[in-house]
Amino acid sequence: MKPAPFDYCAPDSIDEAVDLLAAHRGDAKIMAGGQSLTPMLNFRVVRPSLIVDISRLIELDYMRARADGGLTIGALTRHRELETSALVASRFPIVPETMVHVAHLAIRNRGTIGGSLSHADPAAELPMLTRLLDAQIVARSVRGERTIASNDFFLAPLTSVLEEDEMVIRVELPGLPPGIGWCFQEFARRAGDFALAAVGVLLDVRNGTVHEARVAMMGVGDTPLRRSEAEAVLVGKSLSDEVIAEAVRAACATLEPSVDLHASPEFRRHLAGVLMERVLRKAWQRAVGVKA
Repeated sequence: MKPAPFDYCAPDSIDEAVDLLAAHRGDAKIMAGGQSLTPMLNFRVVRPSLIVDISRLIELDYMRARADGGLTIGALTRHRELETSALVASRFPIVPETMVHVAHLAIRNRGTIGGSLSHADPAAELPMLTRLLDAQIVARSVRGERTIASNDFFLAPLTSVLEEDEMVIRVELPGLPPGIGWCFQEFARRAGDFALAAVGVLLDVRNGTVHEARVAMMGVGDTPLRRSEAEAVLVGKSLSDEVIAEAVRAACATLEPSVDLHASPEFRRHLAGVLMERVLRKAWQRAVGVKA
């Protein structure tokens, strides 16, 4: 299929881009990498009268180190840069471990962090990573900048809190404690397919017990999820088979995966539990320095 007719503009500045969004509020769409928008246009899922192509805005393509050990990442940063950057790997090793699972190489070369977050697909890896890493997402409009916590950003499948005249301009990742353990795993029927379920874990282990735990899931809800119930089970304990089983039960008990052609809710819930057990064990090994 071909898209419905639309006008096209490629602004030369962020100010020009947000002016266009304000002037065509509700009837314009931002195009960054185009990996999600183009298929939606072709299938006429969306029919904007104006496409605002921000690919010229090189001021949004950057990664900068923060003083707290974190990163500031511009909205036009490509998936492939997150996958291959030595700076990202040194500060957030779970990011490249996750990014290799995103679609295929051609898509990772074009897709952008801002586009993925704005698209808000609950089966996409980057939205889940922002939940796991307690990211702050910064949006811009003619009214100025607005900082949104990642736990407030995603509302429903393909729906975020972004206003119709706002665009994501950067993501702030706070630094992690030194020596933190990490792991991400997902299950998909074929390489490059959307995951049926995925789990990411961060464990800050001190003196043999978990000081802080973060558990995030995707593909098993209407938005990327943080499993605070499981995190509470893990904190203050040394990892054991019993603790893992209790944490998995806490994480999966209230999951309500959707029904679709690819997997039943029960199967997705089962996958989430199996993956969570695996990533917990691997994150613990990394945190305590055990080679596996």
